[in-house]
Amino acid sequence: MNLILETNRLMLRPLKLSDAQDLFAMDKNPEVHKYLWQNPSKTIQESIQIIEYVRNQYKSNKIGRFATILKDTNEFIGWTGIKFVTEQPENGNINFYDYGYRLSEKFWGKGYATEASIAWLDYGFKQMKIEKMNAYTHAENQASNHILEKIGMSLIEKYLDQSNTFWNWWLMENNTSSFIF
Repeated sequence: MNLILETNRLMLRPLKLSDAQDLFAMDKNPEVHKYLWQNPSKTIQESIQIIEYVRNQYKSNKIGRFATILKDTNEFIGWTGIKFVTEQPENGNINFYDYGYRLSEKFWGKGYATEASIAWLDYGFKQMKIEKMNAYTHAENQASNHILEKIGMSLIEKYLDQSNTFWNWWLMENNTSSFIF
């Protein structure tokens, strides 16, 4: 996949196997997984498998999560992007576009998730012509819920997963004529 998106501070590019160490450093942090099923990575092999899985999504779905890089320092700060969900239903849904992100803890609270989110929604709606974009967040993850609300997504419902944890189901519909991005 050759797509690269840029914002003022970020470069969004396809994940590479050379990102495995940085991805592992992020995903082994229990704080990063506090609202993500509390299952931090234990080996770098898990990160390699994730990258291979995402790279296969690029081929089959023409989109997937991307490495998110600080332009000033070339640091990997996490991943952001659009995923076409085809395998595991979420909130009873399958075959939908999901927007998501995960950042290393030291990059939280700096506006990077919002900046990347705006770029991805702009790309998804204007270039990919996606009609509806969904997202889901742990109901108690105030920071992520705030970001999705701030970028214009609408909270549609709260739902319980199989482990009786509440999640928020978000939606934004394509209305590029009134898009502010």
